[in-house]
Order: sequence, then C-alpha cells, then structure tokens
Amino acid sequence: MTHHDLVVVGAGSGNAVVDDRFSHLDIAIVSEGPFGGTCLNAGCIPSKMLAATADIADTVRDSGRHDVEARLQGISWSQVQRRVFGRLDPQARDGEQGRRDTPWITVYRGRARFTGDRELLVTTDSGSERVTADRIVVAAGSRPVVLPEIKDSGLPYETSDTIMRLDEVPARLTVVGGGYIAAELAHVFHTAGAEITVVEQADRLLAQQDESVSRTYTDSVRGQWDLRLGRKVTGVHGTPGELSVTLDDGTQLSADTLLVAVGRVSNADTLHIDQAGIASDDQGLITVDEQLRTSASGVWALGDITDGGPPLKHVANRQAEVIAHNLLHPERPRDMSYTAVPSAVFAQPQIGQVGVTEQEARERGIDFVVGRRDYEDVAFGWALENSQGFCKVLVERGTGAVIGAHVLGPQAATLIQPLVLAMTWGIPARDVAERPLWPHPALTEVVENALRDAVETLAAS
Repeated sequence: MTHHDLVVVGAGSGNAVVDDRFSHLDIAIVSEGPFGGTCLNAGCIPSKMLAATADIADTVRDSGRHDVEARLQGISWSQVQRRVFGRLDPQARDGEQGRRDTPWITVYRGRARFTGDRELLVTTDSGSERVTADRIVVAAGSRPVVLPEIKDSGLPYETSDTIMRLDEVPARLTVVGGGYIAAELAHVFHTAGAEITVVEQADRLLAQQDESVSRTYTDSVRGQWDLRLGRKVTGVHGTPGELSVTLDDGTQLSADTLLVAVGRVSNADTLHIDQAGIASDDQGLITVDEQLRTSASGVWALGDITDGGPPLKHVANRQAEVIAHNLLHPERPRDMSYTAVPSAVFAQPQIGQVGVTEQEARERGIDFVVGRRDYEDVAFGWALENSQGFCKVLVERGTGAVIGAHVLGPQAATLIQPLVLAMTWGIPARDVAERPLWPHPALTEVVENALRDAVETLAAS
C-alpha cells in the first residue's frame, strides 16, 4: 500500500489544484482518461475550435448581405481535424509528461475507486494498487447520458465524447437533445455539410435559456434543420449507417449517424464513494459545502461531479483555486461564490447569459423591469447587417440591481461580461449605464442602451 500526502482523482480541473506551492508534499494524480479532461479532449476547447471554423464558413456563405461576392467551396473536415486535434492531443500528452517529470508527483493512469476512509484502489494496465492519503481531492468529472432506448438497441451512436473525431461528416445526422451541446455540435456539422434533424422533448430548443432567447434561437434554425419538438425517441432499428429512429408519435426518421446529447451525469457512481463516507444528493452528485469539503474528513471535491454550482469549466477552475488555497491555508479558508456565473452557447447565433431568466424571475415573485435593445438599434449592428440579435437585462425594481442578462448574436459571449461585473460587484444598472464611457460605435452600445432602457422604465414607473 502506497501512501501520499495528497491524491487528486481526475486530471481536468483537478490537475489545476496542484502547483509549485505543493512541492513540499508527496502528491499523486490519478486519471483514467487523458490529461486535460473533457474540456481539452472532447468538450469546450475542440468544440469551440470547430464552432469558430463553422462561423467563418457561415460568414463566407452569407457574405452577399455585405455585397461581397464570395463562394464557399467547402470545409476540409480531415484538415480541420488535424488542425484541432493536432494541437490539443500534444497538449494532453505534454501535460501528463510534465507531471511525470515532476519529482514530487506520482501519476497513475487508471481507474480509482474508494475502498475505505481516504483509501483508493487504483487499477491500471499493469495491475491494481492500494493508495492511501492524508487528503484527497475528487475531480473525476461526468459522462454523457445515453437514453436506454438508444443504448439497448445495440446499434452505434455518438456522444459529444466521440463525434468530433469522426473520420467523415455524416450525410444525415439526427441529434437527440436540444441543449447547448446539441446546439453547438449541430451548428458545426450542419455547416460542414450534414443534413440535421433535431429531436427534443421540449417545445423549444435551449429551453433552459431565457424565453426570448430560446424562441429566437429556435426560429432562427427552423428553416435550416428538421426540428421534431415535443417528441421523444422510443427506439432505434436498422443497421449501422442505415438507422431508423422511432419517435413517440410513430414517426420514423432515417439517419446514418445518431448523436445523443441529452445531458451529462456525474461519475461519482463509478468511485464507490459510499465506501469512504462521502455523501451525494438524489442525482448522484457529491455534496460539498462552501469550502468544497465533502462529508468525509480530509476529502474535497470539485467540478461536474459535485452539487457545487453549474457544471461549467470556468466554475471548476475557480473551485480548483479555492481548494488549493484551503489545502495550503486551512487556518483561513476561502468560500466558493456563485454570485454571478456566466455561460455561453457557441452556436449560430451565439448566446451569452448570466443570472436569472425572465421566467425564473416571474416564478420567484421578483419585482423587476426589462430593458432591451436590438443589434439593429445601434450603429455597429448596422455594420453587421444584423436584424436578429439583442441584449436583454432584468433589473430589480426596488434596488436597481441587475439580476439577469441575456445576449443573442455576434460576440454575445464577450458582450455579457460587463453585466457579469455589474452583478458581481453589485453595481446598480443606472451606474453601469451612465458612469463609464461606452465606445462608439462599438457593439457594446447594445449593452449600454439595454441598461438605459431598464433605467428609464424604472424612472417612469
């Protein structure tokens, strides 16, 4: 049995916990998959590199609205893949090797499961080893959910973990799910040449977004994709490459490739956490407190595997910072804050959001006003020839505080940031709109004017 001062299970954001401040300790990192985790290898980074490629292709295809005569001759999928994964795969390998070359770090490439209090059984290609530690950080992430109706069919399907590495672009791709992963990957493969069918049980795509965003996004792709909304998959038949997907209304959809993008599930169930006295909620997420401690003494957890905040990479990275501090300075621990957590959808159109949606604000009984400006209301919106995009802010009536913000259109993921700062620091909407100078004619004017609209509504009420 090998003992370490600290063991980190997971080499995604968990790997970020450990830096040179820990060099006085004996550290071990256990990872079943490649270093960098889902984000680097099969998630946020490759999908955004592919989405950026799709955006450029769409710009060429739509250049006529700017009176530019350009023709898209196609996307070289194999070359795109070589560019994307030719950059990312070495990052994963180098990240692992860098840890192996560090004298105070031991790397175990294999699967870990708890066998007792701060005790793990680590199974690698060369066998199994029992590992104990004074302290453990659990950061083993999540995996795609696969519906039983699809999994039990015995026919091939793809998830976000696998589809970006397909050798060829599918001719007919059926996407099951209507969330952000489905939206981004459908955008990529549609632009690359696939015919897209989306099956989503909700009545709109991106139903978790603000209702204005969800409606506008759904309408924007309706003419490009075959949308089967309010429907569920009940079965899959056929043969590989010639799939028949059955919906709950009896419809049969033909596809050569099936992408399942209905969400992700915590990997906590693979770790036997009950053996270590680590509590989880009814969704299988490890329960953590404000300092990211689990119910087991000496065990912390972060990322998608926990109930601590939204399952987003930037959240996990901040959690890693908090845990690192708390491991090094237990006498003055830090709490993790989720005051204003932004997120973005890198589809077409792009989406950025922070705080509550309008429907959530109504459900909570919050007294609020809405400010909105469309891209076509500001000068740079004219330059973009964009008649679809908008910025929408929700401001609490009594305090004047920004409680939610939603942007749809080019640069949305960037434009949301001033509103994130306003919410983080508690700056009233009036101050955000009127105190700083906003550059003209930058697209940020759509944010400024949405805030001014809300302030004017407050003043008039």
